[in-house]
Amino acid sequence: MFVIVRHGNTFAAGEPPRRIGARTDLPLTGHGRAQAEALGAHFAALGWRFARVLTSPLLRTRATAQAIVAAQGGMPAPETCDWLAEIDHGPDENREEAAVVARIGHDALAAWDAHALPPPGWRVDAEMRLEGWRALFAAPPADGPILLVTSNGAARFALLADPALRAAMRDMPGLKLPTGAYGLLRRDAGGQLEIAAWGGRP
Repeated sequence: MFVIVRHGNTFAAGEPPRRIGARTDLPLTGHGRAQAEALGAHFAALGWRFARVLTSPLLRTRATAQAIVAAQGGMPAPETCDWLAEIDHGPDENREEAAVVARIGHDALAAWDAHALPPPGWRVDAEMRLEGWRALFAAPPADGPILLVTSNGAARFALLADPALRAAMRDMPGLKLPTGAYGLLRRDAGGQLEIAAWGGRP
């Protein structure tokens, strides 16, 4: 089982949201830390003991992973993976959403949210991300669920890396994971990966 978490909030209430990616390493807000702690408590209440914890190098994801691991007694130690890092939004990096829409238009953002088609100027490095997910999915089964803590732009590549998941995502309203939410991938009786949840919250 693979539990994919999007980090907690990085913007305070009332602060205009911006497109933050690989070059904007923001910390969690107080509410973001509370979201991470709630996820840790939620997973502990479900009895999930993670065999591995993988996280992107960004501060917001590492802090989220650390809060979740703390609810499990501090083990296992998170491992940093570059292929989980957020994408680079190019000329739209750290710009408010209205300015991004003005540059690329609503259709380009909709194509990104529904199909992971990057708008002009965004640097995604899709193949590196897909290789990371495929290697993880092909590895021998772990002794427990694997936790992956990443960002919205990066999380969707889990679904693109496997044919069964790619087929299933066509019926989803969008690929976006809300902050402080998680997706759940597991293998069915035939060994195929399936989407058990996407956007779940504590």
